[in-house]
Amino acid sequence: MKNIIEIKDLKKYFKEVKAVDGISFCVKEGQLFAFLGLNGAGKSTTINIICNLLEKDGGEVYIDGMSVDGNMHSIKPILGVVFQENTLDAKLSVYDNLKFRAGLYGLRGQRFQDKLNYLAERLQFKDILKRPFGKLSGGQQRRIDVARALIHSPKILILDEPTTGLDPNTRITVWEFLNELRRTTNLTILLTTHYMEEASESDYVVIIDRGKIVASDTPNNLKNQYAYDFIKIYDGADELKVRLDSDGVVYKEDGGYLLIEVKEITEAKEILTSYGKYFDDFEVIKGKMDNVFLNVTGKQLKEETK
Repeated sequence: MKNIIEIKDLKKYFKEVKAVDGISFCVKEGQLFAFLGLNGAGKSTTINIICNLLEKDGGEVYIDGMSVDGNMHSIKPILGVVFQENTLDAKLSVYDNLKFRAGLYGLRGQRFQDKLNYLAERLQFKDILKRPFGKLSGGQQRRIDVARALIHSPKILILDEPTTGLDPNTRITVWEFLNELRRTTNLTILLTTHYMEEASESDYVVIIDRGKIVASDTPNNLKNQYAYDFIKIYDGADELKVRLDSDGVVYKEDGGYLLIEVKEITEAKEILTSYGKYFDDFEVIKGKMDNVFLNVTGKQLKEETK
């Protein structure tokens, strides 16, 4: 797969604040690429530079082989962007909003109608086309904003925290459709998100902290490197705790359960073999992206949603 986005030594400073401090990464065509970090880490600054909304202070950015320097007239048609805040006109109807946006890309007449019908069917907004955008619920507005970003069939979809605050049904609807587009059109998605289950489904993850990349790899490799597994014991008796204490096995009690951290599956097998006679009910819990983020940055990603 070719690199459809290439970032090389990108820098953006706001006086003494190094918002983006020499980061480099590539996004391959057709990937779901997750970009993680707290507020102020540099995610949105990077996206704004990619979209030519901010001028970079150093480095290079290439989109589909074209530098953003002097080529945005060719780059913009292949980008679709869903920003954190809605960008549609609150007073216009859903139909008029999407018709206007489609017209900016030369999509008119039957071509527009066909694309609108397709998006309305897949994102489930056929029954609200005549309603003013500002009168819609948050979930409805988000679906329309996704439709706006896809109306011109971009090669790259940038999603800046697209599902924050949405109900589970809306999140499922949006992601089912986006995954279908990835399968059928090789759509590339660059995602920033607070939801670790979304990051876990990605092909590649970059974690940024204070303007610098602090970790990057596939979700599985990151979990193997930074997140330990746990044995969760549901019926741990006092005798089990005595045995663990005497052998120096570290555990913690959580909600009446015992949790034993293990670094690899062989360690889990050894503990189960050695102490299995002291309990009957347990499960092995695999490390999660939440643990990866905490161990890499020392911070909880959920902090910024409060």
